[in-house]
Amino acid sequence: MYLNSNDNTKLEEQSTTFLVVGGGIAGVSCAETLALYHQEERIILLTESNVIKTVANLEPVARYIYKFDVKEHSLNDKNSETIGLAPTITTIVDQLQHIEALENRVITKDGRIILYKSICLCTGAKPQLIRGDNPRVIGIRDTDSVLNLQQRLKDATTVILLGNGGIASELAYELRGVEVHWVVKDGHIASTFVDPGAAFFFQESWRHKSKDGCTSGTSSSPKSILKRLRYDESLVDQSKGAIKHGAALGPDWHIKFALQGNASTSLESPVMHFKTYVQDLTEKDSCLLVTLANGEQIKCNFLVSATGVEPRHDYSCSLSLTIASDGGFAVNEMMETNVKDIYAAGDVCTSSWEPGENWFQMRLWTQARQMGSMAGRSMGAKLMNEIIYQDFCFELYGHVTQLFGYSVVLLGRYNGQGLGTNYEILLRTTPQKEYIKFVIQNGRLRGAVLIGNTELAETCENLILNGIDLTPYGDDILNPDIDIDDYFD
Repeated sequence: MYLNSNDNTKLEEQSTTFLVVGGGIAGVSCAETLALYHQEERIILLTESNVIKTVANLEPVARYIYKFDVKEHSLNDKNSETIGLAPTITTIVDQLQHIEALENRVITKDGRIILYKSICLCTGAKPQLIRGDNPRVIGIRDTDSVLNLQQRLKDATTVILLGNGGIASELAYELRGVEVHWVVKDGHIASTFVDPGAAFFFQESWRHKSKDGCTSGTSSSPKSILKRLRYDESLVDQSKGAIKHGAALGPDWHIKFALQGNASTSLESPVMHFKTYVQDLTEKDSCLLVTLANGEQIKCNFLVSATGVEPRHDYSCSLSLTIASDGGFAVNEMMETNVKDIYAAGDVCTSSWEPGENWFQMRLWTQARQMGSMAGRSMGAKLMNEIIYQDFCFELYGHVTQLFGYSVVLLGRYNGQGLGTNYEILLRTTPQKEYIKFVIQNGRLRGAVLIGNTELAETCENLILNGIDLTPYGDDILNPDIDIDDYFD
């Protein structure tokens, strides 16, 4: 069932067993989990956007690590079956404004009052923009912002890309027909995910592809990443003058449309500016003059700020929700906040439990799905007065993605996070083909980076979880002539 903001029922009081706020991966995963285990209960999915995102083509890469696609569904579609949600889930397009925690009810922007037994906040995060008040500075967070970027590229000749995470890396690799200056504060690219060695592997592969004139679509090089836009969601609700907040970009935001400018440029890759940051922005000759901390000045048409996100909770609550140091709602291992019957999942929350030795939080779509499902299980268990335990996926950090055209699997403490200096690295690399790194501490595998060759994912997962002593094998553990897949099966 779908209700929009023009329904006559918008001022009437409604009641539901479970209320989930947010139509992104975390919110939909939570609602679908609840519908699976509690088919007799009513579930309301409150989403600000007319488009929701669901997980599709879930495929195991290892026992506990999955890759998946994200499908977008327009709630305006007359054929409700194409949305793919359970019939017990009612979707309402509206925006949460206030939570009356003592009365277990919420008030929406359009005046709805919804009573609930438990609520899960999955409102995601928003970009951390530098000089967000400057119209020539744009952020990339949802598919509407990608549409905005594509429109701006049509008349652009020079673009500055600021940031060093996943979105910045994908944009740097995919932008065409425009001169790109990539500004990073670190000494190597993609530092959010990889170390300098892997960054060098990516850059050399990139350079090799450009030198040989290979295109991303050829069989000799990794498949290109393309950008998919979201149906017909407008950037601004013209009637109310409010900016629409869509769900975050998932792993499949790169399916249909390339980001292509119309300028002629001989550059096959961005101009890199390492170990610096934007110091000043000024308007000059209908362009943006950007001054970097190292003294360089670059004139561009606009700047893309891909410098991370911050939890988005632009609504109030009658009882104070505990906020963690990074701005997210603090949650325990059951995804509960400090306020009774209020849960949170995905980018809006911060894990405040004692994590397993091989897991840590990163605001990624992989963990949004896991947290949303865990919140659904927890909310249902409380309704039934049942005791459950945290899902095993929180025992091991795992993320499957694609960087610079290569399949990438990250496992455990893959960059030595939290291990200090008490660890060693084993490395195997083949130019333009694979980059494999093992992080070993006290003879045990603590983390792994698999680029290009991801067939070792399940073996690495088992080695990390079982804590097998690898000391007797020495460097041979990555010997290409030894099939450790069979050895540790």
